Amino acid sequence: MDLGLSGKVAIITGSSRGLGLASAKALAAEGCHVCLSARGEAALTAAAAEVAAAAAPPAQVHTVAADLATDAGIRAVVEGTIARFGGVDVLVNNVALARGGDIVSTTDADWQEAFDQTLFPAIRATRLAVPSMRKRGGGVVLIVSSIFGREAGGRMTYNAVKAAEISLAKSLARDLARDNIRVNSVAPGSISFPGGSWHKRQQADPEGIAEFIRAELPFGRFGRADEVGDVVAFLASSRASWVSGTSVVVDGCQSRAF
Repeated sequence: MDLGLSGKVAIITGSSRGLGLASAKALAAEGCHVCLSARGEAALTAAAAEVAAAAAPPAQVHTVAADLATDAGIRAVVEGTIARFGGVDVLVNNVALARGGDIVSTTDADWQEAFDQTLFPAIRATRLAVPSMRKRGGGVVLIVSSIFGREAGGRMTYNAVKAAEISLAKSLARDLARDNIRVNSVAPGSISFPGGSWHKRQQADPEGIAEFIRAELPFGRFGRADEVGDVVAFLASSRASWVSGTSVVVDGCQSRAF
């Protein structure tokens, strides 16, 4: 299926590995120009090589190393992409981090970090990308959230910021529809990829994770990053032209929510 993304321009935040990298590869495979962004220059260089290997013409790969938890970092990514490719058609807000424990042990700094590393990058990147999308006649904003933004699960900080992302996506969708800009959130379940948290846990406690898989994952396995990336590419495309304001679950029936 041709998704009609050839020659479009996409920014993917937090794209040196995992879901962001998989999303970039899926978009580039459809001929979409992509901007990869993360803090580490070396990781970005390696990721860019992977994306370039998966890309179909006329896709080009651009990278920006920046601290995406800061306004200056997000501005460097969005403005750098516009300078390189002339505009933005697709924004995938993927960068996220949330640490902490129970309510007593989780400090104000932990809570602030969760919002600074997850929600505010999405707000800032969208604010900067929308004017370019308006000039181009429309666009797509996607926010990679989690099933634990839709129901209880995970640490409190993660639960809170992922729920906020889903709420933000819905509000943005209503606000931007008049500009022909579609907005959706994607809610993955437990996805394993090299270097990711589930992969690390599996290496550290294979028996415990095997029990988790038996109890919680109906298909008997973790999801793969490319399975999320393919959904991102579809939602970014004109094939999803009447899909906006929703949260698309990609979890292999892991979650309990209707």
